[in-house]
Amino acid sequence: QIQLVESGGGLVQAGGSLRLSCAASGRTFSTYAMGWFRQAPGKEREFVAQINWGGFRTYYADSVQGRFTISRDNAKNTVYLQMNSLKPEDTAVYTCAADLRDISSGPLRYGMNYYGKGTLVTVSS
Repeated sequence: QIQLVESGGGLVQAGGSLRLSCAASGRTFSTYAMGWFRQAPGKEREFVAQINWGGFRTYYADSVQGRFTISRDNAKNTVYLQMNSLKPEDTAVYTCAADLRDISSGPLRYGMNYYGKGTLVTVSS
């Protein structure tokens, strides 16, 4: 089983940038698809971005396309989410996720099997 720990959240002004990191335990990290979800206050959790095991397939929610970039370093067991041009509506708890299912045909928009505890991102206007 994989364990996930996020870091990098915080307070940023609109238009600013943050980079989230997710460190994974275990020696099989490179076999997992990885992703990020977020949940804003009073809203349902939503898909943000996912990356396949090798890093050559990525998917993004329409709301973050062109502003966020997901990447992974399998040698460091880490996945990243670079967030640029942040907006107040990006304010949420961002949670790292992992799944052994193949995402070559499309993202797992409704959830993945393993989650971290999340990190809070607050974007002020």
